[in-house]
Amino acid sequence: MIVSRTLRILAWLLLLLALPVQADTVLRVFIGGAAQRPDLFRTLADRYEASHPGIRIEIGSGAATSELQRKYLSVLLNAHDPSFDALMLDIVHPYQFATAGWIAPLDPYFGKEKDTLLADGLPIYRQTNLIKGKLYTLPAVTDAMFLYYRKDLLEQYGIAPPQTWQQLELAAKTILQHKQKPALQGLSMQGAPIEGTVCSFLLPYWSQGKDILDANGKLTLDKPAALSSLKLWKDLISKNVIRRHVAEVKTGDTVNTFKAGHAIFAINWGFAWGVFQNDADSLVKGKVGIIRMPAMTGGTHATCLGGWQWALSNYSRHKAQTADFLRFLASPESVRFITLQGALLPPYLSLYDDADIQAAIPWLNNAKPALLGAKSRPLTARYAQVSDVLRISTSAVLAGSLTAEEGVEDISRRLERILR
Repeated sequence: MIVSRTLRILAWLLLLLALPVQADTVLRVFIGGAAQRPDLFRTLADRYEASHPGIRIEIGSGAATSELQRKYLSVLLNAHDPSFDALMLDIVHPYQFATAGWIAPLDPYFGKEKDTLLADGLPIYRQTNLIKGKLYTLPAVTDAMFLYYRKDLLEQYGIAPPQTWQQLELAAKTILQHKQKPALQGLSMQGAPIEGTVCSFLLPYWSQGKDILDANGKLTLDKPAALSSLKLWKDLISKNVIRRHVAEVKTGDTVNTFKAGHAIFAINWGFAWGVFQNDADSLVKGKVGIIRMPAMTGGTHATCLGGWQWALSNYSRHKAQTADFLRFLASPESVRFITLQGALLPPYLSLYDDADIQAAIPWLNNAKPALLGAKSRPLTARYAQVSDVLRISTSAVLAGSLTAEEGVEDISRRLERILR
């Protein structure tokens, strides 16, 4: 009797061992560096796993800058590597990735949701998310360049926040003359050969109503406008509003300079607000103002769009499951969570009226007009080469190794060769 029962138990155990074990489907997501807040997206992944038994999410990260991330992913995807199912991409990179066939269109997985997301998104997303009429990316977080200023100093001298670069020059010179502090500079901006310096060239260029490319991707560089753009910065350097070592200044340098109280104005991305207000070593807490970018005299306000987008790898072995996870990540509810927890700007217009978000980001009303007028850096499959031209030539002009005129000719000649 006991032997028979034991045999039955053994037989049952053997049967269980013989049954196939259903493994989880593992989706691997690339979320860049710490600035893209993989910690917050890990929380969202945990929520998704809890409501989707059988799906497991792994998050991978890479280099700190978007340029290094692009190079890393380019190597993987060019080799048709399926390591990552979903990718978080800097907003300037999807056009290259889609043209190369590295990311898949999302249209097969999104019906009317496509139109809903685009309708609520920033207007510029109709250019950046749609490539040749197909939906290739979904918004994760948005960003743009803004002008930060020392609210306390402008109020002390009765100066209104500048609406033009000429007003900024006058304000900076007035305060510098009164303060007589050697460490204090008028304007801190990016001038090193980095991505931010592409925007340094484009901000005054766009303000004159000009673009680098037309709707068909054809080069439309306006040389007089480009010359005015470079001469603006050179003039501010010659008047000591911008420091002469600006060609060495990177994004983090600008953040640290302003945070230490050593700049009246600073050009930086929206994320810097949290640093200025929350870092323990910030000397400008409660003294920071933020407005949209000044315009050229007689021109329009324009800023450089930033932010990150979700894309589906064309080499994913789980495209349908990954698309469903991206639908979850790009939902207004998920974006709202990231916005509240990370104080990051939301890509959906409806969230700008959310009372909790307005409380978390008190300058949200200043951000919205700037974002509505934000422009994308050139949308081209050869953006990496275009970026190299603009950043290197602009930095060389700021350093004084090229004149503004030589810089324009260098930019024009090299872009014509790349985009012919």
